[in-house]
Amino acid sequence: MNKEQLDLLLRESDRFPPPHGMRLSYGTAGFREDASVLLSTMYRVGILAALRALKTEAVIGLMITASHNKVSDNGVKIADPSGGMLTQEWEPFANALANAPSSRDLVRLINEFAEKENILLDGSKSAQILVARDTRPSGEVLLDAAKNGIGSIIGAVAQDMGTLTTPQLHWMVHVRNKGLESSELDYFNGLSNSFKWLLDSNPNNSELNDWDNRLVVDGANGVGGQKLELLKEKLNGLAIEIRNSGKGEGVLNERVGADFVQKEKTVPCSFGSQDVGIRCVSFDGDADRLVYFTVPSGSSNKINLVDGDKILSLFAIFIKEQLTILAARSKDTKIAFEPRLGVVQTAYANGASTRYLKDLGLEVVLTPTGVKYLHEKAAEYDIGIYFEANGHGTVLFSDYCISLLQPVSWELSNVFAGSETHKAALRLLAISKLINQAVGDALSGLLLVEAILRHKNWSIHKWSELYQDLPSRQLKVKVVDRTAVETSNAETKVVKPPGLQEAIDLEIAKYPQGRCFIRPSGTEDVIRVYAEASTQEAADDLATSVAKLVDQFLGDGSSK
Repeated sequence: MNKEQLDLLLRESDRFPPPHGMRLSYGTAGFREDASVLLSTMYRVGILAALRALKTEAVIGLMITASHNKVSDNGVKIADPSGGMLTQEWEPFANALANAPSSRDLVRLINEFAEKENILLDGSKSAQILVARDTRPSGEVLLDAAKNGIGSIIGAVAQDMGTLTTPQLHWMVHVRNKGLESSELDYFNGLSNSFKWLLDSNPNNSELNDWDNRLVVDGANGVGGQKLELLKEKLNGLAIEIRNSGKGEGVLNERVGADFVQKEKTVPCSFGSQDVGIRCVSFDGDADRLVYFTVPSGSSNKINLVDGDKILSLFAIFIKEQLTILAARSKDTKIAFEPRLGVVQTAYANGASTRYLKDLGLEVVLTPTGVKYLHEKAAEYDIGIYFEANGHGTVLFSDYCISLLQPVSWELSNVFAGSETHKAALRLLAISKLINQAVGDALSGLLLVEAILRHKNWSIHKWSELYQDLPSRQLKVKVVDRTAVETSNAETKVVKPPGLQEAIDLEIAKYPQGRCFIRPSGTEDVIRVYAEASTQEAADDLATSVAKLVDQFLGDGSSK
């Protein structure tokens, strides 16, 4: 590090002292905390983004958001060159950077890390970082701090993309690094064009005169509702009504949004009896999650939830159908096309959904909890589908799969132009362009759900009845040291302390369709308990009995 760089870092970092007595941790969602204490963190993550851009020699993203958290919170995370999350290998450095107690400690860390990673800090290379924020009032001042951090590394430049959904920024990083056009207009055009093609390729269009094209969207009073207002002008075939759009009618994520709807199974604000029978969907605050729901007749505030597990199932059914069509004709056309399709879930996926997917003949694998694990595993397939029950997920198409689909669709156009075989190949290509290849995206997910439902001529009620969720219960147990619990097999089995898993197995055996696992929290000293059984009472009892076991083995005497 030369003197110019050293002086710049010392001078600028002195303006952003870290909060006293607070330790931050970079998790799946980056850093999150009350916005009032995040100025130093934003500044330092700006530095992190600049270093990452120099290291990778690619465009990096920095997004300021706290997703489904309350409006007083905020956070920040990095988008890697693929558009995905920051590599896990850099998370320890991110933690050390955020928690450095002084400017001199900060500079020492940066210098040591740069030397280890062979990052030149002499201004000889340039770096570009795309930055954006959601609609939180704190976003503007925090973004300025992040820009200061980026500017503290000589050669690094921040390009402010304005107010965006989180998936939009990730998409922009993804396509920018592929050398493609990456403006917000390009994003909207890509979604609308792919959606239109999927609708036009529907062989049942002539039979859909009675299709209910009404859709009511809960925008969580966040950025997603505002962006959907812009996107819907480019869409035909959907009558979209947007509520909780963030135009002053309510508070971000307060009794609205996907997290509230999925956890509480209650209608969000602005919804009620007037919506009986209509397809409804909720985004979260930064629009990287979506869940569907219906309002049943005669219910004052309860809903019928169609969660991420069922969104995954719908996508898997449709994609498998297209692959089956292609496989059936591959012998006739002499086109070899056998991509590997995989479905990725965590142990929190309802057991009924996992059984349903396996009964369809799909390959289903579990990963530890966290989008970074799901995404990484899904990327191992030619087509990988992942979703969490909370509504975050996407469909990944490998470059190899795309390289197969493009010539297949071209050759079939010469042999079977307009046939279902040709359309099946084009549908898969359209899905790969519609669904966000970087992260979960409520806008693109919504359009794919709507296209598939129309293609199959399914109501939301028929979709919801694919399988019946098993009753479940989640609890958490306070412990002195959460690291005393170690797990294996995608967090479904306890390795330590010895004897605990055997005790859990004995409890599970008492309940029909019983399933239960425990895992340590990533952020607090609690052990989380998840249980399923054939009835709600049984699920509650199983969760309670296992929570007591956890408390006996290592608790502090309290659970909830």
